[in-house]
Amino acid sequence: MRREQLEENQIGLYAVALAVGMGLGLWNSSFGASLEYLISPVLALLLYSMFAQIPFLQLREAFANKRFTAALLLVNFIIVPIVVWLLSLFLPEHPPLLLGVYLVLLTPCIDYVVVFTHLGRGNARLVLASTPLLLLTQMLLLPVYLWLFMGEQAAQVMSAEPFLEAFLVLIVFPLGLALSTEFWAKRQRSGAIWLEVTAWFPVPFMAVTLLLVVASQIGRIEEYLPVVEQVVPVYIAFMAIMPFLARLIAYAFRLDTQAGRALVFSAGTRNSLVVLPLALALPDGWILASVVIVTQTLVELIGELIYIRLVPSINFQESKSLEISKAFSKKKGAG
Repeated sequence: MRREQLEENQIGLYAVALAVGMGLGLWNSSFGASLEYLISPVLALLLYSMFAQIPFLQLREAFANKRFTAALLLVNFIIVPIVVWLLSLFLPEHPPLLLGVYLVLLTPCIDYVVVFTHLGRGNARLVLASTPLLLLTQMLLLPVYLWLFMGEQAAQVMSAEPFLEAFLVLIVFPLGLALSTEFWAKRQRSGAIWLEVTAWFPVPFMAVTLLLVVASQIGRIEEYLPVVEQVVPVYIAFMAIMPFLARLIAYAFRLDTQAGRALVFSAGTRNSLVVLPLALALPDGWILASVVIVTQTLVELIGELIYIRLVPSINFQESKSLEISKAFSKKKGAG
């Protein structure tokens, strides 16, 4: 099998992983729950394999699109928090539930958003190059948002240790390893071969991560089903609202069509797999937070299938008009 074939069939592979994980968790809940300890290390390997595909030594080129970077930060760290706060007004005043919703909706995705952006004919390269910035920014701002939305309640249960551990395991380690791999690939043929091999890793590691997450948490979802049902409409509303707001921002920043589509995917896709270890580190009385996060993953994956059908039809006509206008002006000036 060629790598292109694997990538073309990855949605089916993820569906199988979800089904197997669900089956394992429902068949033997204690076995499924024991798998949650594997989530962080497998996720770290997934992020390494994705970071390894980023040409860090050429990041100047990747970040040349300053308008996209500014729009990305505005949407994810200004617009999204406002939308999340408004949507949370429709939820019951249940701190573990609210904490789970805030953890997952306030953090932009850094993993499978790249895949879905590519499938939705957006500029996946821009999204991939932005993942370290997004991850670092959300780790810095998430405690601020939690304090603003929940006050002392969040401070009482969220210690700095899980955030520091997540930063080291999910950012520093994979990022350092990816940089080392790129330096190795630049200097030795064996490194270049290994870098090519790592390009095969994201899809299977994503499938394994999804399997582990669902298998370890499906028993809890079943247990808390009446509460879980209350957050599903909020997740659906979030995925429905954000593409429209992202499109407005894309117009305002004069992004081209592919960059605009990438912004839509980033705005609507959340970082459930990365924040789940934070929720799992909470005290026993707050276990509902992890259940709420996994529920968002299941809703989101269905939503992403809708995104990849609809987003390719979005064209950013203002950007095209601007380009035509510039070309006409140059031609007129030359004349």
